Formats: sequence, C-alpha cells, structure tokens
Amino acid sequence: MSFDTTQYPTLALAGTVQELRLLPKEKLPALCNELRQYLLDSVSQSSGHFASGLGVVELTVALHYVYNTPFDHLIWDVGHQAYPHKILTGRRDRIGTIRKKNGLHPFPWREESEHDVLSVGHSSTSISAGLGMAVAAEKEAAERRTVCVIGDGALTAGMAFEAMNHAGDIKPDMLVVLNDNDMSISENVGALNNRVAQILSGKTYSWLRESGKRVLTGLPPIKELVKRTEEHLKGMVSPGTLFEELGFNYIGPVDGHDVTGLVSALTNMRSLKGPQFLHIITKKGKGYAPAEEDPIAWHAVPKFDPARGELPKSKGGTPTYSQVFGDWLCETAATDSKLMAVTPAMREGSGMVRFSREYPRQYFDVAIAEQHAVTFAAGLAVGGYKPVVAIYSTFLQRAYDQLIHDVVIQKLPVLFAIDRGGIVGADGQTHQGAFDIAFLRCIPGLLIMTPSDENECRDMLHTGYHYQQGPAAVRYPRGTGRGLDSRAAELLPLGKGVIKRQGEKLAILNFGTLLPEAEAAAEALNATLVDMRFVKPLDNALILQIAGQHESIVTLEEGAISGGAGSGVNEVLMAARRMIPVLNLGLPDKFIPQGTQEEIRQDLGLDAEGIQSAITEWLNQ
Repeated sequence: MSFDTTQYPTLALAGTVQELRLLPKEKLPALCNELRQYLLDSVSQSSGHFASGLGVVELTVALHYVYNTPFDHLIWDVGHQAYPHKILTGRRDRIGTIRKKNGLHPFPWREESEHDVLSVGHSSTSISAGLGMAVAAEKEAAERRTVCVIGDGALTAGMAFEAMNHAGDIKPDMLVVLNDNDMSISENVGALNNRVAQILSGKTYSWLRESGKRVLTGLPPIKELVKRTEEHLKGMVSPGTLFEELGFNYIGPVDGHDVTGLVSALTNMRSLKGPQFLHIITKKGKGYAPAEEDPIAWHAVPKFDPARGELPKSKGGTPTYSQVFGDWLCETAATDSKLMAVTPAMREGSGMVRFSREYPRQYFDVAIAEQHAVTFAAGLAVGGYKPVVAIYSTFLQRAYDQLIHDVVIQKLPVLFAIDRGGIVGADGQTHQGAFDIAFLRCIPGLLIMTPSDENECRDMLHTGYHYQQGPAAVRYPRGTGRGLDSRAAELLPLGKGVIKRQGEKLAILNFGTLLPEAEAAAEALNATLVDMRFVKPLDNALILQIAGQHESIVTLEEGAISGGAGSGVNEVLMAARRMIPVLNLGLPDKFIPQGTQEEIRQDLGLDAEGIQSAITEWLNQ
C-alpha cells in the first residue's frame, strides 16, 4: 500500500517526529484521526496487531510531540501497540510489510530504528529497563528524559512492581504511563478530573508538595494531617494510593483520547523531579466499532474488509493442536473433578475458551504471571489436585526457576501443555519456541514428550496427566497437523519409540511434528524412520539397536540443535562407545526472524526437500 498524501494531508506533514513537533497544537486532533484511519487501512490489507494500536494513537502523538525522542528515551511494553509509534518515526511507508519476511519487525526492535530503545515482545519489561536508562541518564547529566508506557495487562506481572519498588527507593527522574484500557472512561474522567490532573502535574502544586514535606518534617502530627489531607484529595479523583506508597507521584486518571489534554499534562510532567506515574484511560480498538466491541477478537487480525467490519471466518476442517488440547481438557474434566487448568493470560491462544465456560470452577487465569502460574500449580498438586499448566514455549522461559525449584525437585504431578513449540512465524525472535527441549532436557526427573501428530498429542496429554511419579511436559506446535481420529486417548509405554519405516543403511530419528517431512525424505533415501516420541527418558535400547543395524543416523527436531533431543542421542551413543556418524538437524544457533512457518522451515532446510538435500550432502562428504 502506497501512502496517499491527499487522503492523509496532516499525516503527510509528520513523516518524522521532528516534523510532528513543527505542527501547531490545534492540528493534533486531525493528525490523530488520520493516523487512526491509516492504521486501519494498512493493517486491514497486511494483517497484524490491531486493536491495541488504535487505543494509543493520541498517547503516541502526545509523547513524541512533548518529548525530544529519540534523545529522550521512550520504552514501549510488550510492543504490539507500537504500530502508531513506527508510523511516526520514519517507517510510515513500510508499515504494510510489518510481520512479513524481511519486513518491519512486529515489535519495537533496536536494530530497526534508533527510536526503538528496547527490543520487546514479552510483557512487563519496560519499567525495569527504563529505570536502568534513567539512572544512566542521571550519571550522564545531559537532561535526557525517560518514559515507560505499560498496559494494565502488563502491570499484572510481578516484575513491573519489583521495578517500581526499586524506583520508589532510588527516586530517579522518570515517567511511567499506565495505559488502562480494561474499563470504559469512568465518571471522574472528564472536565473536572482533567483540570485536577493539570493542577496535580503543575509546578506550583509540585513545589508546595515538596516544600510542605520539608517544612513539616519536624512536626509529625501536622505532617501526618497534611499527608492524610493529600491522600483524601487524591482519593476523590484517583485510585493512586498504591503507586504513591511505592514512591511515585501519581496523576490521573485522565482521558487518553484527548490529545491536547495529554500534551498539556505531559508538558508539565516532563520537568518534574523523581518518579512520576500518569494513569490514562483508553479504549482498545478506539475509532473502529467492531474492535471496540470485541477487542480480544480484533487484537491480532488477518486481512479483512474494513467496510464489512467482520473478520474472515475460519474454514474449519482440521483442528489446531491448541483446539485438540482444549477438547482433551473438557473430555478429561467431564469425569475428573480433580483436574485444574491454569493459564497465564493465554485462554484464547491456548484453546481454553470452551473449558473456561464449561468448567469455570476448575479454570484459573492468573494474568501475565508465568512464575506464579507454575508455583500456584505446585500448590494445587500439594493439595491433592491434578493441575495442567497451559503455556507457550516462549513464555515458559520466564518460569524456569519455578519449574525446577517448586515442581520438579519436589516430584509434583503437574502436567505442562507447552504450546507453540518450534517455529511460530510472524511474531519473530521473541516468540519462536526454539529452546524448550534444550532447557527442559537437562532437568532430572521430568518426563518430556514430543508428539508427531494430533492423535499422539492427545495420547501424550493423557499419559502425562496420569503419570504420578512426577511432572510431565508435552510440547506441540502452532497450527494444524494431519487431523484427529475418533478413537479414545491411550496410555503410552513410557520412554518407547516406534519404528515407522524399515530401511537399509540410514536411520532418521524424528522428534515431533516434522514426521511427514521425515517420511518423504526416508522414502526418497530408503531410510529407516523412527518416531522417538520421548525426549526424556530416551529410548536408549532402540537407539543402540538402530546404531547396530545402520551405517549412519540423522536426528530431526523443530528445536534448537544445541542441547536438544539430537544431543541426547549423541550422548547415548558416546556413552556406549558406538562410533557411528550422526547428523543433527533442527534450528540453528541463531535467533529466528519473522516470516510464515512455511517460509522459515524452507529457509532453514526443515521442509522435506531441505531435509533430503542436507542428508544427501552430508552422506556425500
């Protein structure tokens, strides 16, 4: 999509933040309207994150208008709301390439622009990083300002409060903006409340506040009276007591869609000393009625027709692995009231919508708190229940210590349903499920299974759920496989692989859902094909049997080669002193950029043709 200057005359004048700051303040509402429309037109044609960006248009314009970015540091949390930020910082004409191979990164990315101060993708990192930048700026003494924008969802993670607790202690000059879009604009957000926000952010109030504290330091009763008066004054217009207790000067809540009001408040706050907290109220999906009504459905969208206001309906057919998991949960809970399902704010993505409605007393969404999710599940297990933690591979990284310390060491029967294992696609480096096999495999006493299709996935969930000797993990990919049959789930023999095809000199040991690609390569090369199924415990006897019957072995997995399942096969062979050539195929020792799953697999040689080519080249060396 090319940028039409006649359709967006004001946005045409703001191709950079330097140009934006040349606009008179009265032009900003028109700029916001055009920016919102351009975002709608762009994403509807290219796909991508949508509702979150619509909600922060005015905030983005105001921040770049008031702050001297990129000299001043602006840090976005999570980053899916940063499309307007990208449009205003010199990437307007490329916004249609976002999330595509070799296109704009889906989140703020340091290598892409000097305006992207912190590469993000995972939640709740902005305040910690911003605090570090603010401390560095103080030591630099260059009057550089620091602003962190965090959403109400990201504020549910403990890391955000750890950072605020630290900031309140060391008191650097920084601003945290809370983008609160979980409720409609309440009664106290209006002319009166905005006027109070102007007063609270003004220099006179700030001076009185600090001077009063200095003057009254030696008079505890009066000081306490003033403190209580201030708390009551603010309590009438804001829920800011918590943030005040953490050491921040709280201002708000204010209307996050009043761009001129935001500019005034931010202009006042930019010169204030110490940690500041601005609470704004926005509407996710603002300006596009369907997204306002259902911001969850419109959070990330495929291509759509804005005039119709409907997302394309899925064609049905083969269920995704996430849906297979969700259906298995419901089937199991129907006969087992001990099942407790836990998710860290990924109900829709993990396929748990139906379960949450049919079994609400057995369903727990703990918000964006992966560490808590795992230890909470440990507590459920101690209490005699059978917890299932549904979590994406990339987010399980955030709960690694809890997994080891609170679950595995204590041999608690917690089942981890690890979604998005392997290549995820368009979300890029921060979301690829590359590392779970490697970082799980080294943990003693953890049962790890890699299904090759949906039927095996259901069997493994069933097996892991009924495994009472300790915790179990089943890792499966994003998307669909071959389809599901109607048979009931079965218990699998622990640690046993299955020979799928008998060949001659070469054997391919497959871990996971690349089995169809491995089958095509095995047919072409007349190789033996083994579905290993278990990463831990490995089927050592089968590995040694295969080594004794073949001249070379290839391992295949959609995970990091370094320390992965193939490394486990190498260890078995070396320990038994079997001198046989082994080729490990999987994800290389680098971070995998965005693209479709098919594009990335092809680029990495993990499609059928690439696997066959890599093996043939290796055999011919």
